[in-house]
Amino acid sequence: MSAPIVRAATAADAPVLLDLVDALADYEKLARPDPSARERLVRDAFGPAARVDVLVAEAGGSAAGYALVFETYSSFLARPTLYLEDLFVLPARRGEGHGQRLFRAVAHEAVRRGCARVEWAVLRWNRLAIDFYDRIGGTPMEEWQHYRLDGERLAAVAARAD
Repeated sequence: MSAPIVRAATAADAPVLLDLVDALADYEKLARPDPSARERLVRDAFGPAARVDVLVAEAGGSAAGYALVFETYSSFLARPTLYLEDLFVLPARRGEGHGQRLFRAVAHEAVRRGCARVEWAVLRWNRLAIDFYDRIGGTPMEEWQHYRLDGERLAAVAARAD
């Protein structure tokens, strides 16, 4: 069996990424991405104007998990932040160290890019993820409340733009 690794995903990994995103949706009891979303995800991860970067954890020739990241920017620090949108390990592959390897690779990438920090959000019910992030030294940001504007509300606000 080959040693566990984390590597940058390539366009050849698109089916693997989509399977892992489906598994994450199932785990979080969310609807899987529809065909249009799947097409956009592949384009945004592997197209000529990629918007996100994907890391894949694998061992024994099969994928165990993935991390999806992108940069945001802090005007106060005048440095980028690497935002961790997804870090997911298949339930059957947990306990093999893939989550640790993925997060260390994300941290390494943040340092390589000159980022001031890594940020992410965790669902309040996801005790396994919260415990994982506590163990690696993550700090909950109690003073910040996450907000979202989407769908019809987003369209309505955009329609009022000058």
